[in-house]
Amino acid sequence: MTSQKPDRRQQVDAIRASTRSADRRRNFLIVGACLLVALAIIGGAAYGPIKARLEDGKWDKVALKDIGAPASACGKITTKPATGNQEHVDENTVLTIDDAPPAFGAHYPNWEGMERKLYTTDDRPPLGRLLHNLEHGYTILWYDETAAKNAEQMDQIRGLAKKNAGTDNLRLKFKAAPWTSEDGKAFPEGQHIALTHWSVGGVGDGSTGKQVGAWQYCSKVSGAALAEFMEKYPYMDSPEPGVV
Repeated sequence: MTSQKPDRRQQVDAIRASTRSADRRRNFLIVGACLLVALAIIGGAAYGPIKARLEDGKWDKVALKDIGAPASACGKITTKPATGNQEHVDENTVLTIDDAPPAFGAHYPNWEGMERKLYTTDDRPPLGRLLHNLEHGYTILWYDETAAKNAEQMDQIRGLAKKNAGTDNLRLKFKAAPWTSEDGKAFPEGQHIALTHWSVGGVGDGSTGKQVGAWQYCSKVSGAALAEFMEKYPYMDSPEPGVV
């Protein structure tokens, strides 16, 4: 008795059916992988803004003075006579910054608006513009490279920026900006935060002879120290307080 061989057409059809089935499985796997990648990309893009909003929101019910370390983390305020009032230089001019960080000096014709409160090393404007902000009554919190690498300190600085958000109230003339080794000499040993203000020596007194730069160095971020500093040196106590 001889065995019957399968019809060749049946063999070809079976092979084709098997191939189509394998192709469908492969296509499903490719589509599924693409969907997973797309979801990961969308999720990653959304994560940053959502995380930032959540982090900002946690400061809503926290008073400025309660953010960070107590005021004792900061030293005494020091001052020295200021120069550079209305001394504008071209934006291409390389400025000589003697202090770390500056509280006054010759500056660029342009300045930064009130909208932005916090800068990083990636987007900080030139020092010449921030010096102009000081002339307009801003208090600037400068943080060094050590603070920039400390997630907790940066979170607290974001909190201070959040509490000073807004453009309608000129008392909120505040900015936080990095100070790097490329900008000049380091802060005093052990100090990683510096507050600066360009003062005319008293509110309503525009005498250039009384103008001083004011500094306060801190080992840690201190909302309490910032609140006291901005109360002692309000925006009105500056060479050009009315300019936003």
